[in-house]
Amino acid sequence: MSENRRQILDMLAQGKITADEAERLIAAVEREAAPAEAEPRRNDKVKYLRVVVDAKDGDDGPTKVNIRVPMQLLRAGVKLTSIIPPRARQEVNAALQKEGLEVDIGKLTPESLEEIVEQLRELQIDVDREDAKVRVFCE
Repeated sequence: MSENRRQILDMLAQGKITADEAERLIAAVEREAAPAEAEPRRNDKVKYLRVVVDAKDGDDGPTKVNIRVPMQLLRAGVKLTSIIPPRARQEVNAALQKEGLEVDIGKLTPESLEEIVEQLRELQIDVDREDAKVRVFCE
């Protein structure tokens, strides 16, 4: 175990940081420790799609959401697209096209999903408002 990782875990054990903060710090330490590359390696698969919401709700107090969707679940979901009824597929495809995405979900394959996931590697969406902060990213 690296010294940085040990220090982060000690801070977590002492209650100085939250588990979420420890996770982010460890991820940052691992990124720094990895050799810098001009282009990401193809075998470094994106493991999770993350959605983090931190909002102030006047009536019920603060709202915190931290969703980590395993990409393996999405990969398995591609195999299920074959059982979507044709009419529903047409409606989904039309909605995607309306948003500028030329994707036919009936023709999705695990290989084509990997191409999409590869594009998601660089995805990071941050929305900052006075009353809310939303982050969507892949890790």
